[in-house]
Amino acid sequence: MTDNNNQTDPQTLSFEAALKELESIVDQLERGDVELEKSIAIYERGEALRNRCDELLKSAEMKIEKIKTGRDGQATGTEPLESNS
Repeated sequence: MTDNNNQTDPQTLSFEAALKELESIVDQLERGDVELEKSIAIYERGEALRNRCDELLKSAEMKIEKIKTGRDGQATGTEPLESNS
């Protein structure tokens, strides 16, 4: 992770970019070789990135539709994935 990434607003990142940066932060924190103040700062950045990933996943979930089928197995239409019918 570079300091340049820290300057980028997480709300402007794609899911893939946010996840990649978040993975880098987790790696740094797991190694434990980061000074305390920097650990706190990158942890906070990680929280913002995690929130962005969560937001994008929820948005994608809302777009997914379940295909409804008739008795003959043929597609009859779609309905939202979260529907219980």
